[in-house]
Amino acid sequence: MELNANIPEGPIQDKWDNHLFSMKLVNPANKRKYSVIVVGTGLAGAAAAATMGELGYRVQVFTYHDSPRRAHSIAAQGGINASKNYQSDGDSDFRLFYDTVKGGDFRSREANVYRLAQLSGNIIDQAVAQGVPFAREYGGLLANRSFGGAQVSRTFYARGQTGQQLLLGAYQALERQVHAGTCVMHTEQEMMDVVLVDGVARGIITRNIRTGKLERHVADAVVLATGGYSNVFFLSTNAKKCNVTATWRAHRKGAGFANPCFTQIHPTCIPPSGEYQSKLTLMSESLRNDGRIWVPREAGDEREPQRIPEEERDYYLERFYPSFGNLAPRDISSRRAKEMVDGGHGVGELKNGVYLDFKDAIERLGERVISERYGNLFAMYEKITGENPYKTPMRIYPAPHYTMGGLWVDYNLQTTVEGLFAIGEANFSDHGANRLGASALMQGLADGYFIIPMTIGNFLAGRSGGSGDTAHPAFAEAEDGVRERIGNLMGVGGSRSVDSFAIQLGRIMWNECGMERTADGLKDAVRRIGELREAFWADVRVPGKADDLNQELEKAGRTADFLEFAEVMCYDALARDESCGAHYRPEHVTEEGEAKRDDENFAHVAVWEFTGVGREPKLHKEPLAFEYVKLSQRSYK
Repeated sequence: MELNANIPEGPIQDKWDNHLFSMKLVNPANKRKYSVIVVGTGLAGAAAAATMGELGYRVQVFTYHDSPRRAHSIAAQGGINASKNYQSDGDSDFRLFYDTVKGGDFRSREANVYRLAQLSGNIIDQAVAQGVPFAREYGGLLANRSFGGAQVSRTFYARGQTGQQLLLGAYQALERQVHAGTCVMHTEQEMMDVVLVDGVARGIITRNIRTGKLERHVADAVVLATGGYSNVFFLSTNAKKCNVTATWRAHRKGAGFANPCFTQIHPTCIPPSGEYQSKLTLMSESLRNDGRIWVPREAGDEREPQRIPEEERDYYLERFYPSFGNLAPRDISSRRAKEMVDGGHGVGELKNGVYLDFKDAIERLGERVISERYGNLFAMYEKITGENPYKTPMRIYPAPHYTMGGLWVDYNLQTTVEGLFAIGEANFSDHGANRLGASALMQGLADGYFIIPMTIGNFLAGRSGGSGDTAHPAFAEAEDGVRERIGNLMGVGGSRSVDSFAIQLGRIMWNECGMERTADGLKDAVRRIGELREAFWADVRVPGKADDLNQELEKAGRTADFLEFAEVMCYDALARDESCGAHYRPEHVTEEGEAKRDDENFAHVAVWEFTGVGREPKLHKEPLAFEYVKLSQRSYK
């Protein structure tokens, strides 16, 4: 596997502009000769499909939902970063770039991160032109608020519905192209495999979720915009249908998987209330602007929060990190919350949370202002917990959220498989070992609106055009493989439900490859995952029929892929014998208990090559160079 990042020459601030000029272009009249498949209709996928359709390409776009509006991007609440410096508080493209590289603990590629910062302002302009209702100041300027890991206000927001509003903007742009005939929408179609013709991605095999029918689709290039894999933990903030299948199928066909162990634990989620839960609910990080996080100073304190006086409260983030306080980055804030709960300071009936308190903000600003900023989030919290956060502090605890790892891509967002591209959370490219809050929406839209429509043209311009034919033997071979796998799942006829295996895998991953990873625990996890996978294929029960609507079959296929992927994730965490960002190995910590990097041995992207199910994958490394942000121990004090 060859890793060529294809980073342009020149100063970092000029790389993207120079690259745009040097890339090969497709004549506008010739664009209609080329077809592109886009899998996924969240922010990245919808933006990419809409923009490429607008440019004149013939686009086929696929979603397993009945509408693109159901994409998980809709769940993003707090905001989207951009370095417009509306607050005149010292922000700039370079500062956003610097904060992102530092926030990712120096494990991201500088050139990609700078391009992201450079394009951030364009995203806001695009969204405003689409009518996205961003919050505004009294004078009419777009409002900003702060997020973790930054000391400037650069996060644009639409109350607690930012992802939903941005997705509606992208969805409208996409539907405009559907109406114009440049995009063809395929709903309720799940991608089951990538088709390679002579080593080049030329199509996909899908399963119609309603009928069970397998279908072949051909194109000149394939773009995966299929999100992340946090449901490997079973309990996560992700929608239940989020999965690893599309990227894992691509990995099995030769696409390198980069940094799979870099998974983010979000610090502000509603704690689980029992063993019966199937997912967790996120409370936006924006709440940390006005909410103060604390626990009782005395371990085991049973009193109601209102009865605990100020002097008996530990505002531990403000104590540990006076400069950033409650806006310390997510990885750091999550670990400190775990320390508090593990030390006996947890709150709530199950003692599994910490308080996020708005009393001071309400006294300072008034309940009306807090309601304007966070009202829908407060309503959501009260509906789930039965507690009024205006009167009593919220209870929060870390939970699996975003995945920084993904398919390896070069500067053009192309994977190690020619003609196969990955955008948004499906790739690894921008966030390193920890994503700053409000950067996910930024990356998805930058990739979709401004990067992939240009770089895919550079790829297509060197080709004759014309999609080829699904009668090619490669399509038949891929379809036969999918049909065989479905038959195997249906044919086990065991005694255990799919969910029982998914829950068991999730517990292994959370305990051994979650907020804290040890060498012994990871080795044991690899062994137990292998045993669980064997048990799955010997005893799983998938009722119903394959040629019909069968949600158990859908879950079974995704769980089978998670059982293979989880092993690689643990191998990656074991091989990275350091602590960095959200990857926390207690063998490697500073005297103050923070993550301790080993830049001499691990300043690289770990890229894994598939070698077979149950076999240790092959590791490749892309060295990371830091010319513009000096390597240093992160400090948010």
